[in-house]
Amino acid sequence: MTRRRPLPFRLQLAPFSIHEGAAQGVSRNRLRASDLSAPFRGTRAQAGDSGLRTRCEAFSLVMGPHQLFAGPTAAQLWGIPVPPRLARDVRLHVLTVGHDWASIAQGIIGSRTALPVTPEVMHGLRLTDAASTWCALAGLLSVDELIEAGDRLLGRPMPLSSSEQIDAAIAAHGSRRGIRRLREARPQLRAGSESPRETRLRLVVVRGGLPEPEPNGVIALRGGRSTHGDLVFRAYKVLLEYDGQHHREDAEQWARDVVRLNDLAEAGWLVIRITKDTPRAEILARTERALRNRGWRP
Repeated sequence: MTRRRPLPFRLQLAPFSIHEGAAQGVSRNRLRASDLSAPFRGTRAQAGDSGLRTRCEAFSLVMGPHQLFAGPTAAQLWGIPVPPRLARDVRLHVLTVGHDWASIAQGIIGSRTALPVTPEVMHGLRLTDAASTWCALAGLLSVDELIEAGDRLLGRPMPLSSSEQIDAAIAAHGSRRGIRRLREARPQLRAGSESPRETRLRLVVVRGGLPEPEPNGVIALRGGRSTHGDLVFRAYKVLLEYDGQHHREDAEQWARDVVRLNDLAEAGWLVIRITKDTPRAEILARTERALRNRGWRP
């Protein structure tokens, strides 16, 4: 068996066009080898690497100058959470701006706008800005899913948009599909959230008639130290904490959690710990009892 010739180092790092391969001396036969895939016509990538960013990098080699990634594709590039039904779809959403339809390859969901769009660039990929991306999801998501996605725009560790940018994007969305859901979701977005599960927990609490908590509020501890709480009822020193699976499986994380919970108790905080399996009724009942014990009245 003839030993396969290694690709030039640059071509091993990311998808490349067949023209670039030929320019670097890669033969046609080598470009057809089984260790390479053809994500889109005229492109090659390492076989077995079918992740979103790889697919986007491959298509970016052949996309038109007035095209950019949008919708669920842009959302995932931004780190905006989308439901599994959208994340599982390997097709890329591509927006063509201000021109006639460009040719769209297989595996691409194309859309067009006559409105001016200023693209953002992330990792060399052109995509819609975060607020406009969120608005474009409105036709695909429920109101609660939009709130979970929208909380990421204002959330930790770094906001992706400002409130003003979100409002401007909604105004620019006009009467397009999903505008009613956008208008319903917008007042329910909050700054500071770190995950969709925190958003869902906040909505359970508020819709259950309890006071609204502060997402990831800073809590002062003794000795000048501080920590963040998932959902903080500051006036009553009650804290809702979401415990994920990693808290139980990571020994170091568990040890840190124990110290932190002891510090919170010493500082006078009542901590209610929630898991993904905690029933909604139990969440509300425990939280209400804790708040009432600390002086809250409806």
